[in-house]
Amino acid sequence: MSTDPPSQQPGWDPRSQRPQVPQHPRPQRDSGPEGSAEKPRRRRRVFLWVFLAIQLLFLVWVITGAASAGGTPEDCGTLDSTTCNEAENLGTAIGVGLIVAIWVAVDVILGITYAVYRLSRRSSRPTRT
Repeated sequence: MSTDPPSQQPGWDPRSQRPQVPQHPRPQRDSGPEGSAEKPRRRRRVFLWVFLAIQLLFLVWVITGAASAGGTPEDCGTLDSTTCNEAENLGTAIGVGLIVAIWVAVDVILGITYAVYRLSRRSSRPTRT
């Protein structure tokens, strides 16, 4: 039995006041008759790339919708040019607002779908009693 205080003994963690348990590496699986170890599968981030592509599409849609407001108004009927310009700008603002509202709705639906997917894929952990 050692007479050293616990802080002097190897493997002692002063933060937990308990000796540390050595960590053993996980055993590697054999992938075939050669006995070579199987490389861990790289996680594919399909959802991230789909999400970013959707964001890019909506961004392009908003930019093209906002850019459509420029120019001289045509077919105004009895309206003067100032009122016709204001009406065209108001229509563009409403259109861009609807695009942004659809964008937000799609992002909320994607977020909820991703959360449900992650919850369904989470491994069940044993509960402590």
